[in-house]
Amino acid sequence: MPTLAIDFGTSNTAAAVLDGDGRPLILSLEEGQDTLPTAVFLDFAARRPVYGRAAARAMMAGEDGRFLRALKSILGTPLAREKRQFLNERLTLIDVIARFLSEIKTRAERATGVRYDSAFSGRPVHFHSSDVQRDTRALEDLRDAYFRAGFATVDFLPEPEAAALAAPGSGRMLIVDIGGGTSDFTLCDKTGDSTKILASRGIRLGGTDADRILSLSHAMPLMGYGGLIGDEFGGKYHPAPRALFQDLASWEKIAFLYDPALLRDVRRWARVAAKPELFDRLATVLDMHLGHDVAYAVEAGKIAANATPVTRISLDVVERGLGVALDQGALTKDLSDFAAAIGAEALATLRDAECSPEDVRQVVFVGGSSLLHPVRDALSRALPESHQVDARVFTAVVDGLARATA
Repeated sequence: MPTLAIDFGTSNTAAAVLDGDGRPLILSLEEGQDTLPTAVFLDFAARRPVYGRAAARAMMAGEDGRFLRALKSILGTPLAREKRQFLNERLTLIDVIARFLSEIKTRAERATGVRYDSAFSGRPVHFHSSDVQRDTRALEDLRDAYFRAGFATVDFLPEPEAAALAAPGSGRMLIVDIGGGTSDFTLCDKTGDSTKILASRGIRLGGTDADRILSLSHAMPLMGYGGLIGDEFGGKYHPAPRALFQDLASWEKIAFLYDPALLRDVRRWARVAAKPELFDRLATVLDMHLGHDVAYAVEAGKIAANATPVTRISLDVVERGLGVALDQGALTKDLSDFAAAIGAEALATLRDAECSPEDVRQVVFVGGSSLLHPVRDALSRALPESHQVDARVFTAVVDGLARATA
């Protein structure tokens, strides 16, 4: 039975099959692209969903609809099975994920001329590393989504173990897969075409968490985070509720903040705030549905600061000329705990296999967020004698998944 390998990621998704010679063939899910952003735009005018880069363009163009990203992060949570009104239907977010996966299936079948009833999917080592019940439910949710997408069977392989199959070189190596929602690690020995898995670990911490940290440090204060609002009938001030800003800085929660009652509350805060202009901006973001625009601006600032000494998070979409500087020093400082947690989990993976850091020949980086300098520096400190190697950071997992279907 032909099997479609799918790396369903928090930020990007890829698909691959084995070609006639038994080699992985990564499918172009969008013209000229190896990956498809894991993004959905529910177009209210056309009454249909739009996927990938087209979804992001529709959102940024201000078209009427609802934008959803980082859907993988809701698996295992109560949000996953809550029914909501999407277009003219009441659907769960599992249904939305299923339709995204069905689109992947359709595009793969169109590209190859083959029907795929069987899927072989990547999965994090842990969806929820601190909650066993949620972790179990998340895999059940994802399996359910594949079945609803039209696959008759689906099997899973931890993502770093898949990446290990595609990793270059030989000897003892640590695969470090830093994705959008999780960080996963596999220690393995490679000899020729043989890969022996020694240990795997994972934590619920990824690139979207880095975005949230940077947003709370730099963007959200421009919209009232940490600001003071007064009592309606007195002169006392108290901090604005933090939960709203935490959600506005979290990709998977932004779409659920566009609520008329919440907007009324924010406008009321602006009337009694010590700095009303901050909450006026927040009201603009909620009223004009600009939360994802802000998140994209922070993400773009993160990427730029990782490559250049000084850059700027531009928030012109909220207010002309609005923005804040972001340099590499601030990036390193803000993400220090984030990077330290990744370094600690890498060392814990070695301890699980009773392996010393000096025994690891190379560290192989996978996943877009593995490109962050604070992450690289943390792994250099944890394994100072290991050679750092870049795999194909966005497609190594799906390459390994395709190999495993053989």
